Amino acid sequence: MSGVSVLLVDDHPIVREGYRRLLERQPGFRVVGEADSAAAAYQAYRKFLPDVVVMDLQLAGGAGGLEAVRHIRQWDKKARILVVTMHDAAAYALKAFEAGASGFVTKGGEAAELVRAVETVAHGGRALGDDIAREIAAERLAEGRSPLDDLGPRETEILRLVASGRTTEEIAGALNLSAKTVQNYHYQIKSKMGARTDAHLVWLAIGAGLVGGEGSM
Repeated sequence: MSGVSVLLVDDHPIVREGYRRLLERQPGFRVVGEADSAAAAYQAYRKFLPDVVVMDLQLAGGAGGLEAVRHIRQWDKKARILVVTMHDAAAYALKAFEAGASGFVTKGGEAAELVRAVETVAHGGRALGDDIAREIAAERLAEGRSPLDDLGPRETEILRLVASGRTTEEIAGALNLSAKTVQNYHYQIKSKMGARTDAHLVWLAIGAGLVGGEGSM
């Protein structure tokens, strides 16, 4: 079967049913499985190999969504996971990205936002809900200085491509640089921006407005 295959992970059956109805009303989406715990999510991922996992943070049975994201990504580095949660703090979004998520939206957002986020993640992009993007931007503005201030034009462009989900090889090809040169730029950018991890770097780029709430490749 064609279309974007989706695995739904939430410990509330009514929520999963709502997601299923929403996504299957859209052309090109099909829900292939459901899970209500971190352990079940991991097993379901290995069974169905979906294009996108829609993952809640709070799950039944002990381990939460962050652990499920981390576990799935350990098994499959290419897994594309969209976190959908009640938590609207920027810190939760950062932790989700650090765990390996490709997107983060809240359950308080519009239905159309969720559909767009699933589509963005399915195509290799990074998705961030409008409310979380505003929260991150507010935190950055409160510091009174943009994290991009110390970057040159080439560094800024490389950061934009990294935050959009491009690989080192893709960036090298787009800018006619060697992969080693891109890696050196990447290291310099992280150092200048004080980013602890690549996920933190992406979070800072989104907060600075370098990529939109639903960046795509």
